[in-house]
Amino acid sequence: MRWWDIEPVLELERELFPHDAWSRGLFWSELAHARGPYATRRYVVAEAAGTVVGYGGLSAVEGTGDVQTIAAAREYWGTGLGARLLTDLLAGATAFECHEVLLEVRMDNARAQRLYERFGFEPIGVRPAYYQPGNVDALVMRRTEPPAAAPPDEAPDADPLTEPHAAPHTAPHTAPHTPPPTQRHPDPDPDAGEQQGMTNDG
Repeated sequence: MRWWDIEPVLELERELFPHDAWSRGLFWSELAHARGPYATRRYVVAEAAGTVVGYGGLSAVEGTGDVQTIAAAREYWGTGLGARLLTDLLAGATAFECHEVLLEVRMDNARAQRLYERFGFEPIGVRPAYYQPGNVDALVMRRTEPPAAAPPDEAPDADPLTEPHAAPHTAPHTAPHTPPPTQRHPDPDPDAGEQQGMTNDG
């Protein structure tokens, strides 16, 4: 993701998360940490016919990666785009030499949990009433010493995983072993759509 992707990403962000969308300033702040020799972020976008249809972000602090956000346009739910974005973020975690990666998922989204298990994630705790509105608990999952990521065409089918977050970011995540303050997940699918181009710089 680069600075010129922020506006189309914001459009998608506001469509998917109308109650707690990230701000323009937050995306700028995150991207400021995504380049240079001391980068601690990896943000990617997926495009189809020149249009941003998905995006994801990962932070890395002291050997711990956190999946900060993943989202896919509704018309791409069920195409495998979510699994491709997750695969790319996990590759970023490997590049950052993370020994573990954390994420959160709604407790009531069992099919999404099975997908993350396919990628090597295991449940390690619960954050009560994390997702608002609705007071839905979040299951915290962790992937340690990552195995080879499940390729998108092997990922199990799942319900759309794009989820609202508990509260907008106010500052970049810095504490290791602490789940990120926001989490959004797209819809993976057994059949990865080949029409989506991934832009990985930044």
